[in-house]
Order: sequence, then C-alpha cells, then structure tokens
Amino acid sequence: MDNGFRQPDEILHIDLGNGQARVLLCTSTEMVQACRDIHGASAVAAAALGRLMTGTAMMGVMLKGDEESVTVTLKGGGPMGTLMAVANHGDLRACADDPTVEMPARADGKLDVGGAVGHEGRMTVVRDLGGGKQYIGQSEIVSGEIAMDFANYFTVSEQQPSLVALGVRVHDGLVLQAGGILIQPLPGCPEEMIDQLELRSPLFADISRELTFGPPEQLAEEWFRGLEPRILERTPVRYRCSCSRERMEKALISLGRRDLQSLIDEDRGAELSCHFCHRKHFFTTEQLREMLEKAER
Repeated sequence: MDNGFRQPDEILHIDLGNGQARVLLCTSTEMVQACRDIHGASAVAAAALGRLMTGTAMMGVMLKGDEESVTVTLKGGGPMGTLMAVANHGDLRACADDPTVEMPARADGKLDVGGAVGHEGRMTVVRDLGGGKQYIGQSEIVSGEIAMDFANYFTVSEQQPSLVALGVRVHDGLVLQAGGILIQPLPGCPEEMIDQLELRSPLFADISRELTFGPPEQLAEEWFRGLEPRILERTPVRYRCSCSRERMEKALISLGRRDLQSLIDEDRGAELSCHFCHRKHFFTTEQLREMLEKAER
C-alpha cells in the first residue's frame, strides 16, 4: 500500500497573524514505527501510542530548560491498561500495560482507539522542571480517542482553548503516516482569527491522511492562507529511551535495605527490564551487596 509523501519527523512552530495564534505541526511516522516495533504493538495499540506520543511531543517542545521533561499518562479503564509517554524536548518514549490488544474495528471501519484506551478515567500531565520542581495537572478522559482528551486537558487544566488533531495510519505492521496539529489562540487574539480557525478545523479531522499530500510547509501554507503563517522553528523528534545501567542501579538502591537484602539472600542477582525499550540490565549478588551500603534503612 502506498504511504504517500514521507517527510522527516519534526515539529514546525508556526506563528499566525503576527502573534495572534500559534500552531505546532508534527510529523511522527518513523517515531511511531519505532515504538510499534519495540513493543510488538497491534495496529490499534500502535495508533493509540502514536497519538499519545505525538501529543506529548508537542507538549514537550513548549518546555524551556534542557533538563525539563513532560510525562503524560492515560488511565481510561480499557484493555490496554495504563498508557504513558515521556518527552524531553524532541526525544520521546512510550509504553502501555498491554500493547498487543486487538479490537474489532468501529462501525465506520476505523481503528477503535477509544475502546482500547477506555473513556472512564483521567489524563495526568507531569512537567518535571528540574531541581525537584514539578507541575502536575489532571483532567477527565472524555473519549479515549486521545486528541479530544488533549484538547480537554488544555482547556480544563491550563485554561487554554486548543484545537488538537492526532492521527496514525497503520497497515500490516507498517506505520504509513503519523502526525498531529495543535492550534492555540494567544492572549489578545481577535474574534476574527478565532472564527477563521474554527472554520478551518474540519481540514484536520483526518490529519494523518492530510499529511500524505505534501511537505508540511506546503500544507501549512494552504491550510492557513490569509492568516499570515510564518514558520519560526523546527524541532526534530525521535523515539529515544534514556534508560541506562546507572539509572537501574539507582532504582535498585531506592528499594531500601530490606528489599535489597531479600534479593541478596536469594543469591540469584537481579534483572531489570526497561518498560520503554525492553533493554535488560543484570546485577550480580556481589553488586547488590555494594548497593546495600548506599541504601537507606
């Protein structure tokens, strides 16, 4: 099956009306493919994780400091269980309790992402600002289709009306196209601009299909013609896990002396597997004994 026009994974930062509104336009096909391959995800799970990562990526590029990160968690009560995505600027990683879930297609033939995620629960957003500072926001999951849930979060938790569209096209294990768009009026945005954005909102109903028709710069020019679109910046995005042996060691030390001693007494060492990339790290009993000296009682 033809996957149309392929573009590099990146986010375009677009200004409208000389500061009246901002647009983030994300292409994320390769990133979502990497996630699907790592987790062996079913089509519906790949679509769900891809939408979540794309939305989280657009949140991530709003961060200021290099060490800041944002974590978005969905607990909707569906068969996929908890979904989580983490963004550190352009680096993304994601996981789900069960990424192999299969679901019947919806009546319109589309993947039932809402059924897989569930729609009775909460979206939680944690912004880690470094130095132990965190901002935590929550909102109700309203559909489980994820784009509407992001829009609801921005409106309810951040008092920022937003249009969000997210999409992933998958066929036979291949991610044909993935991407999303976030549109936000800025303070002082005139009603005329808001009316124009609302009129154009149907253009983004099937954003992954729209992105097959040409380069994002060209599409943005067409979608926002007459609104003075101007590309300010480009941010590459990719699937990249930040796990390391050092981080796994810190996780073991954080268990405390009692739990570490139990592992030592079993004399089989410890193997930790990363939820995001499935990389395994093994620690011998002797290494656990060394950690015991660093652990709190």
